[in-house]
Amino acid sequence: MQRRNFVKLGGAAAALQCLPSIGFSQQGDVFRIGSLTPITGAGSPYGPGMQQAIRLAVDEVNAAGGAGGRKLELFTEDDQTKPDAAVLAAKKLIEVNKVQAVLGTWASGVTLAVMPLTDAAGLIQMNVSGAPAISTLDTKDLVWRFQATNDRFGAAFAEICTKRGFKRPATMAFNNASGLGNVEGFTKVWEKRGGKVAAHVTYEPNRPSYRSELQKILAAKPDVIVMGSYLPDTTIILREWFQSGADTKWIIPGWAANPDLVKALGAEVCEGIISVDTVSNEKSASYAQFDAAFTKATGKAASTNIYAAMAYDMVISLALAMEAAGPKATVEQINAKMRDVSNAPGTAVFTFAEGKAQLAKKAKVNYEGASSKLDFDKAGDVTPDFGVFIIEKGQLVRRDVVSITM
Repeated sequence: MQRRNFVKLGGAAAALQCLPSIGFSQQGDVFRIGSLTPITGAGSPYGPGMQQAIRLAVDEVNAAGGAGGRKLELFTEDDQTKPDAAVLAAKKLIEVNKVQAVLGTWASGVTLAVMPLTDAAGLIQMNVSGAPAISTLDTKDLVWRFQATNDRFGAAFAEICTKRGFKRPATMAFNNASGLGNVEGFTKVWEKRGGKVAAHVTYEPNRPSYRSELQKILAAKPDVIVMGSYLPDTTIILREWFQSGADTKWIIPGWAANPDLVKALGAEVCEGIISVDTVSNEKSASYAQFDAAFTKATGKAASTNIYAAMAYDMVISLALAMEAAGPKATVEQINAKMRDVSNAPGTAVFTFAEGKAQLAKKAKVNYEGASSKLDFDKAGDVTPDFGVFIIEKGQLVRRDVVSITM
């Protein structure tokens, strides 16, 4: 549907506020899922793979006879990695396609923009965004996050600083919920351990140069700079840092310190940068199955898109919750089963079919996901492990895996 067709939906947000919380709870023998991933925009390196992973999981569930007596029906939209575009796409999924769950939002700004709509309609929302605010704004417990929060990333940064012997960290953050969440999470854990942060700078986006902010940080003589940043600003900052001749180390989130950064700056500039990203549940049977299916469908290993396994787990855990809730369960009743099928205790299961078989025996199941163990906390968040990658001769080489507790 073209964007112009949504003009008439301009007042729909207000109308959605009036919908009953279980307005789309029962729709015959089909449960409708809306895939809302970044096919274009800054998240486009990941969105198509996420959408493919959701489709693979839907097919897997339907091949096993469906969940809770219903087949899954999938509708897909591009959020363009832009909050305004995402809101229009979400309205289309909710009002036109009548979906009962919206899965796959990537950017924090997109998830935060879509949440009021899904909450108002009483729908389940699943995302891979990092902003800590998502947890506190989810007042209806309808939002499930399959990626580490930004403050969990920050805690991992602190653990890495400790293990590598850094003493004088400084922080730089892009002025948004994601960037600030990274460095605030780091600072909280670092200071709790008795450390001090030598300097901090928050910078605005879309600047042609960050030289003045960089000079302020370097004046504090840190031995490492911890970042909350995206790829475009990181590229400029590191280029100017290299030109300065300073010898500081860097810890940067994986969505900013990746092969595209090396391609933009060259191996010499990037040598020694520490890139941190979550790692999938690589030794699990669920990951092995997903990796095989994803590789067959796309020609790429699952490890090339960390968010794809998370998107896959969204559907599998949702379907197990549907199965546990039983036939004709409402969205509210299904949502209430999410922790029951994903958290311990229970029989460990690694596929939807395994879980469905155990649930038929009235057993309690614990889905061990492809992306992580999927133990949701009170806020609906998980805590994956973190991979520590060092850029060496232009390649990201994983040197360590860090686990944290929250």
